[in-house]
Amino acid sequence: MREQSITGKLAQDLSAPAAPLGSWLSRNGQLALGSVTICLLVAAIYCHVLGKLVTDWWQIPDFSHGFLVPVFAAYLVWEKRSVLLGTKIAPAWSGIAVMALGLAVLFLGVYGSELFLSRVSLLILVLCFGGRHLLKELRFALLVLLLAIPIPAIVFNQITFPLQLLASTLASYLLQLFTVPVLREGNVIVLPAMKLEVAEACSGIRSLMSLFTLAVFYGYFMEKSVWRRVALVLASIPIAIAANALRILGTGLCVQYWDPDKALGFFHEFSGWVIFLVSLACLYLVHRTMLLFPAKRRQT
Repeated sequence: MREQSITGKLAQDLSAPAAPLGSWLSRNGQLALGSVTICLLVAAIYCHVLGKLVTDWWQIPDFSHGFLVPVFAAYLVWEKRSVLLGTKIAPAWSGIAVMALGLAVLFLGVYGSELFLSRVSLLILVLCFGGRHLLKELRFALLVLLLAIPIPAIVFNQITFPLQLLASTLASYLLQLFTVPVLREGNVIVLPAMKLEVAEACSGIRSLMSLFTLAVFYGYFMEKSVWRRVALVLASIPIAIAANALRILGTGLCVQYWDPDKALGFFHEFSGWVIFLVSLACLYLVHRTMLLFPAKRRQT
């Protein structure tokens, strides 16, 4: 009898009309408690996955921006708290299929040794809670959380090597403008003083991912127009690439006209921070330039 009562309650809730989240929680205390229990179970299942994710943020400089992403996503949810409490909750049986998909992706990620899949599976599981109305309100926060997940190694390698070649090509051209004899061999720049290799760490992928993420944050806080937000995010890509080429240019000039040891030591590390600040300044200038062209208002 008890099992039939719970089943009947679940079926009644799934077939009931949608209700705001605030009233749904107050009238469905038992189901709310069940939801909290499910969340705790999900946290227990993903504790190892999330622990490894935080470790990657801490140990891999390319993904250190991941610490900022959950904070920003939490702010997005908090900012819409009044809207979320008034959002209609409409549970549906299709959520079970989404949950099964998330668990299947988790299984593939864990037993296939693919961290990206196991981490993305958590976001898939989140989709099955609350119904499509709540998902519509939280879609941007969920998309933002993808920025905190390191991209798969196979994709990462496919991006970094072309960036290495592009950075070395641009730097070689700029060095020639400064009358420095240059011979480029792939990602190696041959200078009269020494060979300068554009390694994976110097490909610019770190500044690119960090600037891309900060462009999302900056666009959200400083711009109301959607197309301008998208333009700012897209502008971060060429800005990061050009800034990295300037960093290699500075290193090459120091190698040629100053001290190779100092150029590849202190200057190379310090210039990374300086160039990143320059990239942020360029992003700001792009935004100010956009403001010179006001968005057209739709005529009613």
